[in-house]
Amino acid sequence: MALLLRLLLPIAVLGGGWFGYQKLSTPITPPPPPPREARLIEVTTQLLQRSDYQVTLRSEGLVQPHNQTSLTPRVSGRIINISPKFESGSFFQKNDTLLELDQTDFLAALTTAEARLARAEASLAQEEARAKQALLDWKDLGYTTPPTDLVLRKPQLKEAKANVKAAQANVSDAHRQLERTKVIAPYAGRVKSRLVGLGQSVSPGTKLGEIFSTDFAEIRLSLSAKELSYVKLPNNPDDPPIPITITDALTENSNLTWDGTIVRTEGLLDSKSRKLFIIARVDDPFGLKLKSPNKPKSPLRIGQPVRASLQGEVIPNVYIIPRNSLRTPTQIYIVNPDDSRLRRRWIESFWGDPENILVRTKLPDGWHLVTSRPPAVPNGAKVKILPPQENPVAKSSP
Repeated sequence: MALLLRLLLPIAVLGGGWFGYQKLSTPITPPPPPPREARLIEVTTQLLQRSDYQVTLRSEGLVQPHNQTSLTPRVSGRIINISPKFESGSFFQKNDTLLELDQTDFLAALTTAEARLARAEASLAQEEARAKQALLDWKDLGYTTPPTDLVLRKPQLKEAKANVKAAQANVSDAHRQLERTKVIAPYAGRVKSRLVGLGQSVSPGTKLGEIFSTDFAEIRLSLSAKELSYVKLPNNPDDPPIPITITDALTENSNLTWDGTIVRTEGLLDSKSRKLFIIARVDDPFGLKLKSPNKPKSPLRIGQPVRASLQGEVIPNVYIIPRNSLRTPTQIYIVNPDDSRLRRRWIESFWGDPENILVRTKLPDGWHLVTSRPPAVPNGAKVKILPPQENPVAKSSP
């Protein structure tokens, strides 16, 4: 019996070990995971519908004075006085005296001319008296025939009258020459530069300085042939001016603006660019006449670069596509709101500005235009539409 136990006990231990090994070595299969839902790509959209578009035309140019003059004297002389208004940057009014020349020689010339006039008038008075006396003598002598012109001293009288007129002309000329010793401002304006100094001798043609008018400034702008078809410009003198907004381009992100008008167009297209140049006018660019609150915040300086924008025609019944929604220059993504599936569409624009393009291509109204930039999405893929934004009124930036 003891021997049997000795034999069975090892066998039982070995059998239990083998059974335990089999149990522990069998892999446990985990339960299958729950089905995973595919994550949809989220897109932002706006409602796709036709609307009217206000065309805004843009251009750039430099501010130029309406009148710019190089001052020169009309007589020779030495400068004896320079007005404080004749300094670089100074303002002046029409008929202000900017500069004076020495008048000594011109006063002497005037005195001489007046003396010659007095002698000529005396000679005329003597001839008139002699003519009257000659007629009396002719009658006293008993002549019955009419006296001749020579008897009545008409040639001498005519010469005396001519001498008086010549002397009067000399006096007038002397007065004019005296007045020309003063350089008078031809208009209200501002001094660009002064080129002469006190005591300097000048002659006709000597450049004294440069001035420009301040009543209004002009800006030469250009429009392309395509832009011309969307705006009506004043081509005749009787055409009304067109309002235009001028914006400072000298400083980045400047908010300075001025109100102006398009007053005329040039008659020729540029031979190279095929553009038409138009002339914009800004009244009182330095704010000298306008009173607060209409006075501009800053003067519009001559030579200042500016941007201009004017409203053109309204284009009806078009699709306004923001540029940031374009996948390629001719492709957009649209989404059917019924099944939320994305579709590609190819479009062709006929007008555009920095923010939008306009298309007349037939597009499904009521669909959504994708305005975000999703990753590469196959045509027909299902997407998640975020709450659509209202279609904003597209307008050009100022």
